[in-house]
Amino acid sequence: MSDRAILRLTGTDAMSFLQGLVTSNVNKLAGGLVYTALLTPQGKYLADFFLVPDGDAVLLDVAAPLAGDLLKRLNMYRLRADVQVAQTELQVRRGTGAAPEGAHADPRHPDMGWRLYGAEGGDDGSDWDAIRVAHCIPETGIELGPDTYILEAGFERLGGVDFRKGCYVGQEVTARMKHKTELRKGFRTVAVEGAAPAGTEITADGKPVGTLFTQAGGRGIAYLRLDRAKGEMLAGEARVALQP
Repeated sequence: MSDRAILRLTGTDAMSFLQGLVTSNVNKLAGGLVYTALLTPQGKYLADFFLVPDGDAVLLDVAAPLAGDLLKRLNMYRLRADVQVAQTELQVRRGTGAAPEGAHADPRHPDMGWRLYGAEGGDDGSDWDAIRVAHCIPETGIELGPDTYILEAGFERLGGVDFRKGCYVGQEVTARMKHKTELRKGFRTVAVEGAAPAGTEITADGKPVGTLFTQAGGRGIAYLRLDRAKGEMLAGEARVALQP
């Protein structure tokens, strides 16, 4: 998977350093992969990634286009902590069949299969878009971008945020969205009749209600204003309907 980059964090403070930054409980690394995100202080998305146990170190599996900025930001937060962050030459293999030795289950959903870290990358040819659409799993750089709030993106359902772990960057805004407001926008799986490019605006009665993204098998992932997403909607020439 040439679209991924693998960083390695080492040092005696690596775990506590991550625990104070990311949205998930890093202590769960003892059980395998941890899916998590780094946010701005205002609670908006900067990057999502997997943390991977690697002996005394922690690997960080992130989309390659985000790796450079993420590396700089981690080093900015490092201050005097005993943490070293470095790029590696490791690659990722993934699949949905029988998991090879050393592989880790993708924590977002059982149907997302396994991930294995080593000298070779690639996958088994699974239809990843169809799996993601079926379970409304947003993807870096497609559905997930700088304006994303992770609760609207379903991170609680995907195991990407922990409300009991304590403070992290952006925690205050995220907790307020969880406990004090009703989410009025978010990603949902929709039925799609026809075709429309990813990024097409969705309308209802001529009014904008959201955006259509990844599509597969007559369904798609859409970001919607939930109070307006009722009845038949249009995305260009395609008909869109919210699934129950």
